[in-house]
Amino acid sequence: MSGWGYALKLSKEEVKNAEPPGTVKLIDHELQRTPTGTNYNEDHIELVPHPSRSPADPLNWPKWRKLAVLFTVSLYALIANIASANIASALPLLTFQLLPPNSLTRLGHLVAYNVLFAGCSNIVWVPLANIFGRRPIMLLAQLILIFSSMGGGLATTFNGLLIARIFQGIGAGPEQTISPEIVGEVFFVHQRGRAMALYTVCLSAGSLVGGIIGGYIAGNLGYKYIFWITTALSVFIFLCQFFLVPETLFDRKSHLAHEERNNTYNDEKEGTERDERAINTKYQSTFGIAQQLSVGMYRGHIIRRFIAPWKTLALPGTWVVMLHYGGLVGAIVTLATIAPALLSAPPYLWGNNVGLINVAGLIGCIVGGIATHFTADLLVTRGAKKEVHGFSEPEARLPAMFPALVIAVAGIWCFGFSAANGSKPAWVGMAFGLGMVSFGLTQIPSIGFNYLIEAYYSVSSDCFVMTTIVRGVISFAWTFFVVEWVFTRGPREPFGIFGMLMAIFALLTIPLWIYGKRWRIATAKYLPKAGEGEH
Repeated sequence: MSGWGYALKLSKEEVKNAEPPGTVKLIDHELQRTPTGTNYNEDHIELVPHPSRSPADPLNWPKWRKLAVLFTVSLYALIANIASANIASALPLLTFQLLPPNSLTRLGHLVAYNVLFAGCSNIVWVPLANIFGRRPIMLLAQLILIFSSMGGGLATTFNGLLIARIFQGIGAGPEQTISPEIVGEVFFVHQRGRAMALYTVCLSAGSLVGGIIGGYIAGNLGYKYIFWITTALSVFIFLCQFFLVPETLFDRKSHLAHEERNNTYNDEKEGTERDERAINTKYQSTFGIAQQLSVGMYRGHIIRRFIAPWKTLALPGTWVVMLHYGGLVGAIVTLATIAPALLSAPPYLWGNNVGLINVAGLIGCIVGGIATHFTADLLVTRGAKKEVHGFSEPEARLPAMFPALVIAVAGIWCFGFSAANGSKPAWVGMAFGLGMVSFGLTQIPSIGFNYLIEAYYSVSSDCFVMTTIVRGVISFAWTFFVVEWVFTRGPREPFGIFGMLMAIFALLTIPLWIYGKRWRIATAKYLPKAGEGEH
């Protein structure tokens, strides 16, 4: 049963023993006896999801293949965010390099519209990926990123450059939704935290690396080389995607059902068993080079798949994660946009060095990645070992998010109040603030994305759509107005408000942690029935 009325009436013990979508048995407590007659539990990690016997099942791929996939989707996130952010630190130079001259406020639209379309394009990308597979959609998006980057290098007017930036955002869209979904499809539950940590480090570091190099490229070579370098990087990631990443959208439910039917023949005579082994041997040998490099599949239900993302708004976890991610990305994009504008003016006058403020962010990003690597999976396995049934709950990951949320909120205020100080040493506080927000941006989405994958596995890609739409809208709203707002009202007011909003978003984590399982019981009716082993 499910529904809010039913879930709210359950006792704590009934909730603890329930197995709604997202609750899986991760640890098998096997009772053992010592030679002296003492009983003890020996814990074994269960493989979740339960893999099929097909070599096309991503869970069965060799370790090198899984790492190659993780490397490629993480590199895509890095390069796509470099492409998005590298122009931000060059905006003060574009005021006179791009003719006729444009105001800094208008040039800020090159960042705002890019992040808006990067988020909102996923309302198309993800349904298409669920219909035709991950591989063709990723390749198509990367081709758009290549040609739009070339368009930016060829553009001679502001409007031409703006169109190129919009299509760059569209080409970068899947790195926010399909990439984390691929990570979830390739790795088991007890491995996803560390794998997602690498992805989110690259996701966060891209905007910071882009911010560091953009000013130097524009100052020494001209702003057009920003786009030509991005083109070369985009071609490289396209080749990696084509040769290293097979299709990861796999119908495990059908394969497991097929294997179960075959296993029933084992009760027959030995000859039948030989026939079954022959069938399975043939079945397992079909994942060759041609199949790995193939592009295209069709799963139907087009209209239903385009409607599906909006249905995930009925899931509380979607709201919490999308507000976290939207607020954090909005903050980091805003900081990366306004910092060069502040540091290029008196009393700082950093010139081409304005992008160096992002070094602090890069340090925060690396520290956040290390912290996530060592805590994300540890909390899940430790919680499952303590649980009498060996259950793993998605909510077990959330406590690792609390320190990062506090640090990120404090970082927004630290940046804004330091910038408002106006003295020459104030850049130190701005740098610390940027580093603190970057720490949060690395750790919080890593935990949040894993929560969505584990709590709502069958619709997690649709959850990512809503997450990135909100991310795009918040980032667009903040960056569209922030330059003029800062220069008319000072940094204290806008960043004080941004920090307050992020603090409100952060507080939503507490009820999700406490009542998340009860809410999953209540909303189970909104989820399609997952196949066996799909978690």
